[in-house]
Amino acid sequence: MDGSEGVAAGTRPPGPGGGIAATMEQKSADPGDATAAGPQAYGFLTAVESAAHGIFGGYLLVDSQGRPLEFHCTAPVKVSRAQQILFGATLHAHLHGQQIGGTLLAEGTVTPEVVLTDLESMLHVRNHTRLPVALVRTAAAGVETSPGGGRFTLGDASVSPHPSDSERETGLRERLTELAALVDLREPFDRIRAAIDEAQRH
Repeated sequence: MDGSEGVAAGTRPPGPGGGIAATMEQKSADPGDATAAGPQAYGFLTAVESAAHGIFGGYLLVDSQGRPLEFHCTAPVKVSRAQQILFGATLHAHLHGQQIGGTLLAEGTVTPEVVLTDLESMLHVRNHTRLPVALVRTAAAGVETSPGGGRFTLGDASVSPHPSDSERETGLRERLTELAALVDLREPFDRIRAAIDEAQRH
């Protein structure tokens, strides 16, 4: 969504400009080998808003020890005033869930056990993927702000599966326990934000 683009009556509202920023993609393992070996992978998905550039989406895939497998980032997305008006309260659900989140998940070549996000609006990506999706918050804060469904705590992180995945809570807990023993489930989001910040400097 570029601020310079208008929305004509009767047409589909434009999506983010620029697509995936290929220069930020990094793979530390060959996807074919990873699939053959069958390692567990976990996805971390978030968005970062920059006053100067717009909204960046970032998607980091790590193995069970927290080591990066892939990283994808969108080009900055700017939302015009016309789009704010037309989308109204559904803007963030559309922008984060479909245009940014859906696009990033489609770019991944490794299939994760679960996709974790620290943005409630990004949970809308569940409508565009078969992968289970869960919201990660600080345990003390997650109780009142989680969207509902099952909830469990691993370390200092509160994990709330998307309502569509609430019945899979036991399985998701088991899959995340190994990773949470080595990595704070909130920490990979800091890596994504730091990588996007670094990219803006160059």
